[in-house]
Amino acid sequence: MVSSLRRGRGRGVRQCLLQSLLLLAAWEAGSGQLHYSIPEEAKHGTFVGRIAQDLGLELAELVPRLFRVASKERGDLLEVNLQNGILFVNSRVDREELCGRSAECSIHLEVIVDRPLQVFHVEVEVKDINDNPPVFPKPVKTLWFPELRLLDSRFPLEGASDPDIGVNALLSYKLSSNEFFFLDIQTNDEQSQSLFLVQGKFLDREETAELNLLLVATDGGKPELTGTIQILIKVLDVNDNEPTFDHSVYKVQLSENTANGTLVIKVNASDADEGSNSDIVYSLSDVSSNTEKFKINPHSGEIKTKGKLDYEEMKSYDILVIASDKGTPPMSGHCKISLKLVDINDNTPEISISSLSLPIQENAPLGTVIALITVSDHDSGINGQVTCSLTPHAPFKLVSTFKNYYSLVLDSALDRESASDYEVVVTARDGGSPSLDKIILSRYV
Repeated sequence: MVSSLRRGRGRGVRQCLLQSLLLLAAWEAGSGQLHYSIPEEAKHGTFVGRIAQDLGLELAELVPRLFRVASKERGDLLEVNLQNGILFVNSRVDREELCGRSAECSIHLEVIVDRPLQVFHVEVEVKDINDNPPVFPKPVKTLWFPELRLLDSRFPLEGASDPDIGVNALLSYKLSSNEFFFLDIQTNDEQSQSLFLVQGKFLDREETAELNLLLVATDGGKPELTGTIQILIKVLDVNDNEPTFDHSVYKVQLSENTANGTLVIKVNASDADEGSNSDIVYSLSDVSSNTEKFKINPHSGEIKTKGKLDYEEMKSYDILVIASDKGTPPMSGHCKISLKLVDINDNTPEISISSLSLPIQENAPLGTVIALITVSDHDSGINGQVTCSLTPHAPFKLVSTFKNYYSLVLDSALDRESASDYEVVVTARDGGSPSLDKIILSRYV
């Protein structure tokens, strides 16, 4: 009788295990991606969604089944209340800190429950709000204008920046009313703006020795936010010809793996004056990103790289170059170097393996999830497109679940007497030329 009871219990355990695995396969076959959205800067406790209900999970099973949420981004931004199954904002979400100037910004959550193992993918879109005003590089800009300067003379101004996106970062400018200058705004083929202060009336130092103007930048948000810069114009005499560059804008392309000290471009400016008034000294504008990455020879006008350039960190640079003569007072001319970096395949794919279901029962049904695999690549475009492969192909296979997420599942029957453990090689390869790959060797028993 004892032997019969033991055989009965064994059959019951196997039947329970089989039912659980079948339930797991059914859940995985019907699982999908949830999508929620929240505005940035949402307060702690802000409702995001009824995640347990939307995933078809019972509240009573969340704790026993070890319901948990994982995120590759900041893991403390969102949290789930296990009592009511509600996803809520746990800490301040700053869209600009999370995604920079990217047009799309989402927090990807990987929801995992055990017994049986299930994996769900949830995207929480972070919507931009107008929480950043336009900011100029510095509060005051001092310019020197000679009283004999020609009408319609143009002086480039550094515009404001706004870390918001879309209409919230769409800037318009207005110059305070005055009789001498007006503002000219030009939009190039990439929708970036160039600002020029244009002289519309002759200056007379004996009548007006100094002029204070206010430039206001207004974004397109609702409510709109503004930033200002004071333009102090000092009227001086003498040296009445400014240095002039061959071009106002130079366009250059450079590979991101360019060595330190590589020549970017050589600019040239000329001055119609004579003597020291025509001696030119070159310098870079005081924009921090320029002076950190580039340097210019003050005598030859050669611009070279300084330090490492990284396409993943910054895709393009606008380098403002100043040519100043040695007159008294000095005059200056300006040009812009529009530098675009070319991406190279310099980042190896990354692989991470989590949620291992070990050991594996030799009677485990086909489709049983063994492990969760995530691959990524910091490069852009085809250089960042990663494919994942498995060697050997039996008795396992890789199943793509979402973008760069895979599941290692059982593909054929196991027989412990034939093989008690397996070694598999997971290879992640990007689409660059030449391609880079990452290999992980794992043992499954």
